[in-house]
Amino acid sequence: MVFLPINDSNKRIWIQYHYVTLALIAACVLIYVVQQSGGAEASQRLILGLGVIPSVLFGSRELDPALVLLPPVATLASSLFLHGGFMHLFSNMLFLWVFGDNIEDSMGHGRFVAFFLACGSIAALVHAVSVPDSEMPLIGASGAISGILGAYFVLHPKVKVWVLLFAWIPMRLPTFVILGLWVVMQLVNSITGGAEAANIAWWAHAAGFVAGAALIPYFRYPHVPLFDTSPEGTIDIAGVRLRARHHWGRKR
Repeated sequence: MVFLPINDSNKRIWIQYHYVTLALIAACVLIYVVQQSGGAEASQRLILGLGVIPSVLFGSRELDPALVLLPPVATLASSLFLHGGFMHLFSNMLFLWVFGDNIEDSMGHGRFVAFFLACGSIAALVHAVSVPDSEMPLIGASGAISGILGAYFVLHPKVKVWVLLFAWIPMRLPTFVILGLWVVMQLVNSITGGAEAANIAWWAHAAGFVAGAALIPYFRYPHVPLFDTSPEGTIDIAGVRLRARHHWGRKR
C-alpha cells in the first residue's frame, strides 16, 4: 500500500457521536474473530456461505446445500463483513475510521447504514459482472469503504489528511491529491493485472468509489454542500458560518 491515512482535520458538524461507523468497525472485527476462532475449515465455510460467488449469484452453478447460509443476492451485503486476513481487516477499518465519521455526519445514522450497504453491494455486483463464471468468493468491506472515499472526495476535496507515505513518511495532503492517487492505483492495477492483482477485486474498488460519489448528493442532508471549499471544520449555510464544537470534531 502506497499510503495509510492517519487522521483528517475535518470536524463533524451535525452529529456528536459516529455510532454507526464505530458499530461497523466493531461488527467487522467481531466477525473476523469468529472466523479465526473456528479454525480454517469453519472460516472457509463462512466465506463460501456469506461471500459473493459470481457463478452462484448468476445461477450458472449451485453451492452445496450444506454450505448455503443466505440467498445468493443477500451475500452482496453479508460479504462486506468478512475479511481474508488481519492486514485486509486492518487497512479497511483504518480507512473507515478516518473517513467514515464525516460521511455519517453528512447524512445521519440511518442513511449511513443504507449508504454503506448500497455502495458495497454495487461494488460486489460490478465485480461479479466482470467475472460471471468465477467460483472464487468475494469478501471484504473494501467496496463499501471505496464508496465512503468517493463521497468524501465530493464533499471535502480540500480537507487536509495526514498519511504515512510508503507506510513510514508522514505527510499532510489535500483530499483530492490522496484520493486522486488512490483512484489511479485502482485503475492501473485493474488494467495491468498480475498474480497479486488477480486476488484483489480492483474493479469493485473503482465501482464503489463511483457509486459513493454518485449517491452522496441524494443521501446527504440538503444543507450539506457539495465540493465544500470553506475552511476546515466550518461550513457556510445561508451566509452564516458554523463551526463544530471542539469536542465534536476531535478524532478519537
